[in-house]
Amino acid sequence: MSPVRLRGEGVEKRYGRVAALRGIDFELAAGESVAILGANGAGKSSLLRILAGLSRPSTGRFEAYDEDAAARVLGRDALRARVGYVGHATLLYGELSARENLLFAARLHGRRPSREALDALLAEFALEEVAGRRADTFSRGMAQRLSIARAVVHDPSLLLLDEPFTGLDEASGEHLEARLRTQRDAAKGAARSLVVVTHDPRRAVALADRALVLHRGRVRATAARGEDGFTAAALRERLVQLARGAEVAA
Repeated sequence: MSPVRLRGEGVEKRYGRVAALRGIDFELAAGESVAILGANGAGKSSLLRILAGLSRPSTGRFEAYDEDAAARVLGRDALRARVGYVGHATLLYGELSARENLLFAARLHGRRPSREALDALLAEFALEEVAGRRADTFSRGMAQRLSIARAVVHDPSLLLLDEPFTGLDEASGEHLEARLRTQRDAAKGAARSLVVVTHDPRRAVALADRALVLHRGRVRATAARGEDGFTAAALRERLVQLARGAEVAA
């Protein structure tokens, strides 16, 4: 799929009287990898759902552009077709095998990948030995890897991951991180963008070119690779400062 660029100006998201996002500006270039950090309730998942075309801003402007068509603005349906999204649920069908889950997801997007292509994707996520097993027999780490493989089976322009490391032990987390680094490196060549929501500054630095720190619905810090603030220690310290400030304000 052709690369996509995203842009938001003054984006707010409200659920009744609760403001999840409070007038934020952002831009995501084609092929860029971005990590979004913040405490629970910071607005991370709300922002990711807007980027995916699954939710509309309450106010403000959000647009997606097709970079191969003179920056043509994409509608929500066109954007969703170019997105691979992994939320808090894996969206796997437990009664289907790993290979069957991938084939079903591909067909939902009008794709009919060959067995060889599916086997290559399973191998990329270290699932080739369990390709014929039912998904409901998988460990949490295996299911998470399969859910991400499912999200990229249609070759999306934009891969969005909401807390992909939640519930994983250290070994499973390291395994998944290695697979995501592979996806990130391949994505750069294909101009596929990657956005990862995470609580872990170390994972953010390992996977992203740039980090956004959200706090109470606002972007409170940004840092890019090569800058002093783009280290796990600096990002962790910023998160701690924001948490302390929130405690004092409360």
